[in-house]
Amino acid sequence: MSLEEQINHFDINGPGLEGTLFGLPFSEQTARMVILPIPWEATTSYRMGTAKGPQAILRTSRQIDFFMSKVPDAWKLGIAMAPIPEQIKNESDRVRTLVEQYRTLPAGEEHSAILSSKINEAHENLNVYVRQTAQQYLKEGKMVGLLGGDHSTPLGFIRALGEKHERFGILQIDAHADLRKAYEGFTYSHGSIMHNILKNPSVSQLVQVGVRDFCEEEVQMMKRGMGRVKTFFDEDIHKQLMLGQRWENICKNVLELLPQKVYISFDIDGLDPTLCPHTGTPVPGGLDFYQSITLIKTIATSGRTIIGFDLCEVAPGDDDWDANVGSRILWQLCNWMAVSNGSLKFNANAEGSA
Repeated sequence: MSLEEQINHFDINGPGLEGTLFGLPFSEQTARMVILPIPWEATTSYRMGTAKGPQAILRTSRQIDFFMSKVPDAWKLGIAMAPIPEQIKNESDRVRTLVEQYRTLPAGEEHSAILSSKINEAHENLNVYVRQTAQQYLKEGKMVGLLGGDHSTPLGFIRALGEKHERFGILQIDAHADLRKAYEGFTYSHGSIMHNILKNPSVSQLVQVGVRDFCEEEVQMMKRGMGRVKTFFDEDIHKQLMLGQRWENICKNVLELLPQKVYISFDIDGLDPTLCPHTGTPVPGGLDFYQSITLIKTIATSGRTIIGFDLCEVAPGDDDWDANVGSRILWQLCNWMAVSNGSLKFNANAEGSA
């Protein structure tokens, strides 16, 4: 069945379909946007659970009502999630066992170095898998988003985009700077994702928003960036808001630093932890839901193009609250990316917040 036929046969006002992203009737073949799920959390350093994020979001996303007043045809875009790769989850569990062994050994011990090498090798294999899978969808002309897993997962996707786009910027929404060279000795730690991304020559700018947990090494990395890294610290943002600054103006300040093409890396712990209490490393402070959506919308409607995104660190917990919030963040990311690419129309004069 074609995309048009799937649209015509779907009851937009009825319940969503079981087992599909957002309950929509689209498949990988017909969808114009594919979400790549990566259930990996091998080096998570505090709490586990993010590898369950893709499955939880797939389950909870079905309850979303589709209508967006300013993007009324959003549901017709055609969004589908690729099958969740069980082999990736199994490999994550295997490598996690090595990580736990590594953490019990004295630094510099020979067996420790051997384990570290095996862990880094396994993670590089993951990067290759993600890059090749993303490349295939991009070659088919599809828009692509990635759903983690921990925040280490999108590196291969960024590499694929770097082969397609000569120059682009990263907008990172996150409680953490993730600029450590090799956190705990792991080259591809979730705490090192932005350090690794900055090695890509296609990434011209990194703009971080909401950061409130960071170390001295990361501050030095920001300074050495000579303007390539710009951080909007959460404390400074809230001080500006308390002094009467409008959030929309802060969003414009962020926007001015981003080039024409933008990739959005959304770690859910960038939000207030009341919205994501089960995420791996929650931190007090952060953005509220509509602040984050306003920032994304500001980019999408500025004339810039969102070339891809990731949503990471969603750990569902027993009540699925985090996945509920994550599903809605994912819905917004998908549709505002499509607006920026001209695949959906934006009506600025329509009533409503989205």
